[in-house]
Amino acid sequence: MQLSNKGSIATALAGATCALLGQSPAHAETETSMLKDWKFDTAILYYGETDRVSLAEGVISATKTNDDDSIFNVKLVLDTLTGASANGAVAQPTVQTFSRPSGKDSYQVAAGETPLDDTFRDTRVQLASSWMQPFADTWRGTAGFNVSKEYDYMSLGVNGLLEKDLFQRNTTLSAGLSYQFDSIDPVGGKPTPLSSMMIPADYDDEFEDEGEGEDDDHGSGNNSGEDKTTLDMLFGVTQVINRRMLMQFNYGLSLVDGYTTDPYKVLSVINTNGVTQDLIYENRPDTRTKHSFFWQTKYAMDNGVVDLSYRFATDDWDINSHTIDSRLRFNLSDNSYIQPHVRYYQQSAADFYQPYLNQSDELPMYASADYRVGEMAAYTLGLKYGRKLDNGHEWAVRAEYYQQDPKNAGFAQPGVLADLDLYPSVKAVILQFNYHF
Repeated sequence: MQLSNKGSIATALAGATCALLGQSPAHAETETSMLKDWKFDTAILYYGETDRVSLAEGVISATKTNDDDSIFNVKLVLDTLTGASANGAVAQPTVQTFSRPSGKDSYQVAAGETPLDDTFRDTRVQLASSWMQPFADTWRGTAGFNVSKEYDYMSLGVNGLLEKDLFQRNTTLSAGLSYQFDSIDPVGGKPTPLSSMMIPADYDDEFEDEGEGEDDDHGSGNNSGEDKTTLDMLFGVTQVINRRMLMQFNYGLSLVDGYTTDPYKVLSVINTNGVTQDLIYENRPDTRTKHSFFWQTKYAMDNGVVDLSYRFATDDWDINSHTIDSRLRFNLSDNSYIQPHVRYYQQSAADFYQPYLNQSDELPMYASADYRVGEMAAYTLGLKYGRKLDNGHEWAVRAEYYQQDPKNAGFAQPGVLADLDLYPSVKAVILQFNYHF
């Protein structure tokens, strides 16, 4: 299945600074001999949603600092996903039947339950590398690439970052560019947008006669894959305020062109009583322009570090989002620390988001019931503990709780839908172990 955030400008930044799943860059060594050594960051991550998707991920990142202060980084990621994912249909007071992505089998969802497709299984392998090269005393350039492969998805990307130090290196200007090419080959072929999901013949009687598909081949997929390209640009300034405070401002522009539809998501077509009459595949616009504004401040206290950031993003899908992220690192001793983490996220719904379609209305050009493009709020609460060993190695463990709360963006719940939960919360736990040597 598709994974997000592949090959953005952040990939170049992460590669240049040895970032690993949100881990801080490795501490600079003072001895020249240490600079010549390879440094390794490893991580094991578990992400598990209640009754939904689970992710297990392993990461290893290797970094080499050369005599000319250039930095080479290579990172390998392997993850597996299993579980169930919401298919977009609304709950019903009766049992519902859905076709699996292959179109050769079906599954049923109990009365009153959110329809979940339990075929969400995939393995992803990603390789990324970057080279940072200082030149002309106050300039640095970083170039990188990444490749990622899943069963139904392949992603290739290149990126570059240029940085310039000013005013005794108290100010740094940066400009980045990345290009990503994604190829999507859905299981069972790409479904025809807004066409009916074909249910195997043995289960045709699950739907009422009224509102069924117009013809036998309506909704059948084709075997050709689809492509998507993403061009990201980033412009930023980092400023040393005083000996304790550092501040950063970034502006990002993202241009997406191609297949943005999720081929596994459907919408319910309901009658005036809220009863499902048909299931149709979603359709999204084939372009997306996104702007983001980011501010971050880090403040060094006598016994710790405060890290606070805010991000605002807006796009031509009418999704506006706000993210507040805060971390407080508190040193327990010279060799250990704890770091509480609080994050809050809020977004508005896309202009084509609809939890369902009315049978009496004309089909729109674009429509999706995917809660990820709907109105929502989410928060993360976590705690990290880290320790530096006598041999210079470091380890850390992180535990977090994540909850996503979809909201009703002003849609009525007619008839049988009035007593059903159409916007269930998604709850998850995150566990991570890091080791640096």
